[in-house]
Amino acid sequence: MIIQNENPSHRFCRDCRSNYIHMPTLILLILPFLFHLFSPILPFPSPTCFAYNTSAGLVSGKLNVHLVPHSHDDVGWLKTVDQYYVGSNHSIQGACVQNVLDSLIPALLADKNRKFIYVEQAFFQRWWRRQTPSIQTTVRHLVQSGQLEFINGGMCMHDEATAHYIDMIDQTTLGHRYLKQQFNVTPRIGWQIDPFGHSAVQAYLLGAELGFDSLFFARIDYQDRAKRKVDKTLELVWQASKTFGSSAQIFTGAFPENYEPPSSNFYFEVDSESPLVQDDIDLFDYNVPDRINDFVSAAIAQANITRTNHIMWTMGTDFNYQYAHTWFRQMDKFIHYVNQDGRVNALYSTPSIYTDAKYAADEYWPVKTDDYFPYADRVNAYWTGYFTSRPALKGYVRMMSSYYLAARQLEFFKGKSKSGPKTDSLADALALAQHHDAITGTEKQHVANDYAKRLSIGYKEAEKLVATSLACLSQLSSTGECQIPAAKIQQCPLLNISYCPASEVDLSDGKDLVVIVYNSLGWKREDVIRIPVFNEDIFVQDSTGKKVESQLLPVIDASLSFRDFHTTAYVGVSPKTIPTHWLAFSAIVPPLGFSTYIISSDKGAAAKSGRQTIYKSHQNATVEVGPGNLKLIYTAHDGKLARYINTRTSVEEVLEQSYGFYSGNDGSVDYQASGAYVFRPNLTYSIRPEWPVLTTVLRGPLLDEVHQKINSWIYQVTRVYKGREHAEVEFIIGPIPVDDRIGKEVTTEITTTIQNDKRFYTDSNGRDFIERIRDYRKDWKLQVNQPVAGNYYPINLGIFMKDNTRELSVLVDRSVGGSSIRDGQLELMLHRRLLHDDSRGVDEALNEIVCVQDECTGLTIVGKYYLRIDPLGEGAKWRRSFGQEIYSPLLLGFTLQDKNDWTMSHLKTFSGIDPSYHLPENVAIITLQELENGKVLLRLAHLYEIGEEKDLSVMATVELRKLFPEKKTIKVTETSLSANQERAEMEKKRLVWKVEGNSKGENALRGGPVNSAKLVVELAPMEIRTFLIDFTDK
Repeated sequence: MIIQNENPSHRFCRDCRSNYIHMPTLILLILPFLFHLFSPILPFPSPTCFAYNTSAGLVSGKLNVHLVPHSHDDVGWLKTVDQYYVGSNHSIQGACVQNVLDSLIPALLADKNRKFIYVEQAFFQRWWRRQTPSIQTTVRHLVQSGQLEFINGGMCMHDEATAHYIDMIDQTTLGHRYLKQQFNVTPRIGWQIDPFGHSAVQAYLLGAELGFDSLFFARIDYQDRAKRKVDKTLELVWQASKTFGSSAQIFTGAFPENYEPPSSNFYFEVDSESPLVQDDIDLFDYNVPDRINDFVSAAIAQANITRTNHIMWTMGTDFNYQYAHTWFRQMDKFIHYVNQDGRVNALYSTPSIYTDAKYAADEYWPVKTDDYFPYADRVNAYWTGYFTSRPALKGYVRMMSSYYLAARQLEFFKGKSKSGPKTDSLADALALAQHHDAITGTEKQHVANDYAKRLSIGYKEAEKLVATSLACLSQLSSTGECQIPAAKIQQCPLLNISYCPASEVDLSDGKDLVVIVYNSLGWKREDVIRIPVFNEDIFVQDSTGKKVESQLLPVIDASLSFRDFHTTAYVGVSPKTIPTHWLAFSAIVPPLGFSTYIISSDKGAAAKSGRQTIYKSHQNATVEVGPGNLKLIYTAHDGKLARYINTRTSVEEVLEQSYGFYSGNDGSVDYQASGAYVFRPNLTYSIRPEWPVLTTVLRGPLLDEVHQKINSWIYQVTRVYKGREHAEVEFIIGPIPVDDRIGKEVTTEITTTIQNDKRFYTDSNGRDFIERIRDYRKDWKLQVNQPVAGNYYPINLGIFMKDNTRELSVLVDRSVGGSSIRDGQLELMLHRRLLHDDSRGVDEALNEIVCVQDECTGLTIVGKYYLRIDPLGEGAKWRRSFGQEIYSPLLLGFTLQDKNDWTMSHLKTFSGIDPSYHLPENVAIITLQELENGKVLLRLAHLYEIGEEKDLSVMATVELRKLFPEKKTIKVTETSLSANQERAEMEKKRLVWKVEGNSKGENALRGGPVNSAKLVVELAPMEIRTFLIDFTDK
């Protein structure tokens, strides 16, 4: 049907509008405020002036087009977060979030039917803090009326592949609690529209467990999307947890194309090229009939691939609504004229309104049970490179994450100080770093630098808090209160590059080095501490004065040159001393507490490591490495790893380890290069040693080390500890050479004879493990065009494979990409250096450079991974327990004492919990934090999935009285995951969706309510329970 010209009385009144149209932008922005303030005393507008009817609601029996105005505001990408906010650095991108929020408020006030959703709290809080009380009151009214709705509600829209679940929870909690404090609202919709694939943990943990009723996103594989359009399954119910099944399901919608309007005809930013609705018949180019036909045609097309009579149009895109009126003016017209036409019904809406409409339709929805990885947006374009991109930043984020967890614990034990120092700055920096263009490594270099700078600033303040807390907790005070600490506790954030001035002191003058070792885990821990030292003739004592077994290992030349260059780069000065050795000693540390060790000078005390060079050995000889149950066997003539033997478990397996690289495709054929996002390998190369591998074995009572210089830019140390049954592999990779103009993506391959039949398992954000099958997708028949990149998956905790008798597990210290490209082999991508942009917006090659004065070189990284082979079914315990140790390394503090002045005046051991108690080994404390209001935020996490481990995938209990022996518990309130509402209230409100077929897990095991008398918390497998606790001191 062609729309005829409307009644002439519906024309704009030129006399009424002409001055308004030509007013300067500033007046235009404040005019709605003036109208709002003075409307009670203003006369009614001239009856000849036209007002659009935007009051449409839902209409049954008709196709309802939900117009959802939004702006997707990256908290850093091409510009830094602050540049995006204030609008600076316009040469890169014309984006100003301050303008978005400034212009949004008057636009909403101009029509009570208009709506808008906002997501990124990092931006909103910047804006909110600078508003006047009157503006804040106005905004609160808009929120209460539903015109402005906060969606997602975290500080950022976090990534779902490379972020750890604890960081995802923390950044979401920051945003949610702020919204609760300022507006008394609890977001109920997940809005992950831009992350590059979607995780199971996002769906059930950062979705259902937050109390969300639905989750919406845009990026799913192009093959998956095509099939779902045909099957009308873009919208479904996602049961992402095999442990919780339907009890943690969530309604999920993938948009038909992206998170933008339905076609290029519906963009209305000031500089957009879409045709406007020209509805003044006195002017040329009147086009209302054409535009309404465009609208109806697009709506019907989307309805044909969508279930029910409701469709959503995402009206906006990146950094839109900088002059919000241009969008709302056009949407006002569309709603008015479309509804006048009558073929479909258009209305201002939000995802909440849309979700409620879908629920009211009483539809049975298809079910999804895995995840949306990997993601490709077209042929040969798998976004799997970012799983590894910027590995140094990924490692730094992980390091700061565990430090933040420990710092909050220590702040709680010491007592929160209003005057500081605090962890707030580190919390904000970590929250920003979880953004889907931050930890992913898909930002411009200057933006990556900005994230790292913020983390460093946050660390510096948290470092002071940790030092003060350790000093206070170790004081012997008759009052029980912390006095001004006399001792200065130093720490070593650059220990990974062998730089620790606090430990590299000369003890020959009679002073002792005091090492305070803090354990943030809830169970007693024994581990080997390694620190660089200046003296050789030293020994170690524990808190009772008993000598501790220790070992000296020489500092290798490769470490020293690496240390000197990067210390100058990051600290700004060259090291003043050169350590002669690494001192290794065994430490035993109580749960949530510290132990103290004293290092003193004494000739011939520490055992020096024996040295053996094996590259010149006999052709058929082998070398056995390992002082404990685990033995690694190397071939003597070439130094290659050959076998893995565990004498306790009787596991014996062929084991090889090697390096290789994929040459990055330059995009010369089809314009798809390998870059920050996309992994597009061209050819595969094995990295063969440039000379016979010089393999040196260092032996001692605590550990053996195997040092291997693979080539001029790869150095590796493999460690086998006496008390452990895994191998630790530390690698130094870089600078990756690109003189041949070929970008390289460096991998390590671990090869066994395990027959895994294409199957392997990778973690979801460090939590659940998901089965992967090479060249296969559960939801559609995969057309394989990239046999390597299309089988890569994100790894935050680990990857494993198994057959009928054995399982090989590899755990990592940061996010990486990995796969099993061939049976019997696991592969990790450790580093990337590329010379071409992959055409996804960054417009910059992933070619990281480090400069010191006039010397610039490619990035070198230091990292670790850990491997172990177990009998079938016995690997889960190591993956889970040791995985927690990797995430939460022991925290070290250093000070000097003279003539026992420290040991005589300080506590040498401390535990924040009852000395007779420890947490069950299947439970971890992932949050212990005193809040501003004096309440304590506690999160407890069960570490195992249902059926994962025969003894530990069971209900666990935590006794709060023993966990907090010095506190009197007044009230324990269980909350949602983000602590913004009571759990019981959340459960009552959640929508329960109908699904096709048989739904699994209705009777999923959950811990019961906390009895106020017994104060015992139950945790079922995979359960995370969050509490706000009111305490008083006993």
